[in-house]
Amino acid sequence: MIGRNAISGVRLFAATLSVMALLGTAHADSAEARNWRINPSRTSVGFVVDGIGWPRTKGQFHDFDGRISINFDNPAASHVSFKVAAKSVDVGSPSFNDYLRTDAFFDVSQYPTISFSSTKVEKVDSSHAKVTGDLTIRGVTRPLTIDVALDRPADNSRAQIGFRATGVIKRLAFNMSAGFPAISNDVDLIVTTEAQAQ
Repeated sequence: MIGRNAISGVRLFAATLSVMALLGTAHADSAEARNWRINPSRTSVGFVVDGIGWPRTKGQFHDFDGRISINFDNPAASHVSFKVAAKSVDVGSPSFNDYLRTDAFFDVSQYPTISFSSTKVEKVDSSHAKVTGDLTIRGVTRPLTIDVALDRPADNSRAQIGFRATGVIKRLAFNMSAGFPAISNDVDLIVTTEAQAQ
């Protein structure tokens, strides 16, 4: 469950990370931030959760939106934001999906949105970055750092970028303790996406 939300957040996060990485490879003459919007049809926000005596649970979120603002001269001035509809969680089972939407996990009736907003972007090298931000699930906000890798180079002349973002969400920190410790506290977040210049 948390993995799902995490993944949604991850997509948003992935977009943020890719922006950070792009900052490192852009031309020095780009003084202003460039805005990008993720392409939902080319984006996957997924998560994986392990459990004792249970097969690994894989899921994703289908309803989300994200925006990225990249300053090629000053990566630290870049920003990424992402919102995911918690009720769009999908683990391949209608009954399990409904359970994840209850107050045992996402409590979508009270907390319909999962969000991520970047607070720090760090360039690792020309194609990798670390993006730290505030992840909010079930009304609880915690810091999350995501590793972002570009699928292909990007610079100020291109109108489209692609990247992959990964991170780990601690679901207990968001008051999602159902099934613990049989169901892991760690939820792996994997987001792959493409974003288009606006």
